[in-house]
Order: sequence, then C-alpha cells, then structure tokens
Amino acid sequence: MRKTVVVAGAGPAGLTAAHELLRVTDAEVIVLEAARHIGGISRTHVHNGMRMDIGGHRFFSKSGRVMDFWLGLFPLQGAPAADDEAMGRGRNLSPGGPDPEKDERVMLLRRRCSRILYLRKFFAYPISLSLATIAALGLPRTLHAGFGYIGARLRRREEKTLEDFMVNRFGKPLYRMFFEDYNMKVWGVSPREMAPDWGAQRIKGLSLWKAVTGLFKSGGGETSLIEEFYYPKLGPGQLWEALAADVVSSGGKVRLGVAVTGVNIADGRVASVTARGPDGEEVIACDSFVSSMPIADLVAAIAPREAVPKGARETAAALPYRDFMTAGLLVDKLALKNKTRMRAVGSLVPDCWIYVQERDVKIGRLQIFNNWSPYMAGGAKGVWLGLEYFCREGDGMWQTPDGEFIKMAAAELEKIGVTAPGTAVRDAVVLRVPKAYPGYFGAYERFPALRGYLDTIGNLYCIGRNGQHRYNNMDHSMLTGFEAARLIASGLTSATDKAALWSINAEEEYHETAK
Repeated sequence: MRKTVVVAGAGPAGLTAAHELLRVTDAEVIVLEAARHIGGISRTHVHNGMRMDIGGHRFFSKSGRVMDFWLGLFPLQGAPAADDEAMGRGRNLSPGGPDPEKDERVMLLRRRCSRILYLRKFFAYPISLSLATIAALGLPRTLHAGFGYIGARLRRREEKTLEDFMVNRFGKPLYRMFFEDYNMKVWGVSPREMAPDWGAQRIKGLSLWKAVTGLFKSGGGETSLIEEFYYPKLGPGQLWEALAADVVSSGGKVRLGVAVTGVNIADGRVASVTARGPDGEEVIACDSFVSSMPIADLVAAIAPREAVPKGARETAAALPYRDFMTAGLLVDKLALKNKTRMRAVGSLVPDCWIYVQERDVKIGRLQIFNNWSPYMAGGAKGVWLGLEYFCREGDGMWQTPDGEFIKMAAAELEKIGVTAPGTAVRDAVVLRVPKAYPGYFGAYERFPALRGYLDTIGNLYCIGRNGQHRYNNMDHSMLTGFEAARLIASGLTSATDKAALWSINAEEEYHETAK
C-alpha cells in the first residue's frame, strides 16, 4: 500500500522535505501548516502593496545543492533591476536570464552591506580594528580595546558561557561595546546565562585577530563575509510560495490553517496525528511524521501523555523562546547620509540592515527594504523600513497597542538620528511573530536528554529551526529537510541514523563565509 508522510510546517524545512519526498518516493505527502501563510518566519508580509521580509533573509549557502535548488526555482536575473544602474551594479548577470522589470520568478543579485550603529556612528560588521573603526571609536577607546584583546589572548577563558566565547575572540572591552547589550536586547538575558552553542553556530570562525590580519591580505587565505547574495524579486516568501505550488503540482497536499494538536504514539512509533482546522478536528494515519513545529508544542501534543518520560516533558515545557515584533514604517527620506564608497539610490545609505547597538533605545535591527529589492516598496514613494524588536509573548511590549508601538518606533528613529525630527510616517503596520528564536539558556542545558527521547520514536524526524531548537538559517533548515527525506526513503529510523540529521549546522566554518 502507498505510504503516507505527514509534514508539520510549511516553512523552508517542511516544504523542502515534502518536495524531496515527492521526488524520491511514491508516498502520499501531506503538509499541515497552522498559520494561513506559507514560509514560516521566512515569509513575506504584504501591506498596502508593500512587502516586508520578516527578519531579513540573504539567499547564500556553502551548500551547492541548496544554491542550485534556489536557482532551479528562480533563475538569476539576465537584465538589470530597477536600481542596478544607480547602485553601480549589473555585472555577473546570467545571459538569457529573466528580466526583473518584466518577469516575476527571478532571483536578483544583491550587494551585501550590513553595519553597526553605535555612538550614533557606523561601524563595520563584523567589527574590526580598521582605520575607520579607530577614527569612530577614538584613540582612548581603541587603546582600551586593544589591550583588552591582548589580555584575553594571554588569559583564555574556559568557554562555559556565550560571554566566555565572545571575550576569547574579541576581548572584554569590545565585547561590552558591541555584543553584551545587543545580546541582552535579542535574548532578554545576559550572555553570562547563555550556553556558548549560539556563538558556535552563528559567529564561528570570526575573531578580532582574523579581522585585523584580514586587513593586510589581498586575497586567498582566510575566508571573509560574502559580498553578494541572491534575493527573490518580491522577497523570500515569494520563493517558498512557489515551492509550495510545486509540491501541490507534484501530487502533494499543502493545507493552511491546520494545526497538529496530537501526535499519537503506538508501539514506539507515530501511528497518526490529530489535526484541527477550519472544518474541525480529524485524525490522519501516517507511516512517517516530519516535524518542524516547535519542540515544546510537539512534546505537549504527544499522546498518550505517559509515553513521554517526566524529565523530557518538563524540559520541553520549559524550553526558552524569544519572540519578535517588527514595525513597517514608510517615510519620505532618512536623515542618514551615505558616506561610503558604495553607490545607492538618491541619498539613501546602502545598508540592507543595520544592527542598532545604542543602549538608549529598544530597537535591535533596522531594515531598509528598498535595498533588499527595489520592488519591495511596491511603487510607494519614500523609504520603506522595518524596525525589529525582541520580546516575550505576552509581555508589555507584545501587548502594546499598534498605534502606540508605531509612535514609539518612530520616536526611536528620530532619537538615534535615522530620521529628522518631525518626520511624518506615511504608512505603518505592526507584526508579531511568536517563537521566532529558540533560546540557548535555562532548560536548554537539558536538551540532549530530550533529543535522546525524541530519537527513540522511530518514524519521527525533527527538522528546521524550531523543530530542532537550533538557530538555523534557511539553508541549514533546507538541508535538514533533504536529510529527513533521505532517511525516510531509505527506511532508516534509529537514533544512530538520525545523528546525521542533528549534525547539520555543526561544521567548523562560519555559515556566511566563502573561499
């Protein structure tokens, strides 16, 4: 009989797994997505014709398989985009590729520019002791940072916390300037309370020593952050919506607004899932279950309750998450001036996003959607911004009425000099994203035992950012989807077999480097 695979979640991991399963097996594949949109946190939100990238998504991977997959869905542009001439771009385009001005399914080639705003000045990201950095910091701060780094090199810490990880690589003064407060914004706890795992996954391979030595190298040797990346014309969600359509055209099912509420275990395997949607509750029998739903929700859904050991159940219930709010604001212009050598449209600064390290505001990051793609603003005149805030679902920030939140966000832009005083907000919207970031503190220290239990459920495969409680990027999430499909197609179900699934995003090099 034809086997059935249920996939929970229509984000990058779940859709990739579904697409691959349809390619390598003859199984019936059913994707259940609790939300009414495709893409998870990688979706694109549309507001009055303007598009918002939730969190910012550069399409770059060290995996050739992932890069080829993306370009197979959206071919690289063959003609200039609307802003390429103004930006001084137009090289390295694909001969015969689609025209961004006429075609919809097209991957743009974009220039990477991300900087840090600190002391009301711009600093390179990642931080380095370049001449520009020294000038912005001033001599006293620079000397303090330099001696602090030397001290960290002479007295290396045992890396028990994220603070230890960062101090070892940048020294205590630079850590306090550029990491401590920002991480407090993101996670709501001190880096002293976090496991070093986050640093190992997100800033591996970066250090002040590499940044300094890189200033004296003309090529080869150490890797560096990518300078260009791909980006769908209408934002990341456009690609995932196209992939979902391909899943359906290949015979799969993608059902939106249908949440997995029960994971029914029999004889150590998932026998069926209970799903609740617009038409009520139903039970779907399955031969394999691929889960990208948050592990806290997954374990809470397992039935019977006694199938889950008490320790695993308590750990899952206590797993920390960081939630996310973003305000989209349309303004006429910015007060920031472009003092870089990078060309931009008009007087706009060239950044795709800016890390805001300022301690006197709550904003964590600022996106300039016009620079991601000139088509994100949907023809609206002005600068289309995304102000990103980190919070906890249900806290004071989360419950702030949208109107008040927009006023607060606009006031913070003025306070840090991004906009001039009295700048009018022409349009605005507020979005709330629960469980955006899996946390590396608190109950996370007991996660290995919880993972060990989940691996005993033979036909359960945990994938993606929330499905593995790991801060994966899109490409790593996709790779977990590919691997889950391989395991299912090969009939592999043991914990030893699944080790390869959990080892993705455990490589030594930083995930955004390229030789």
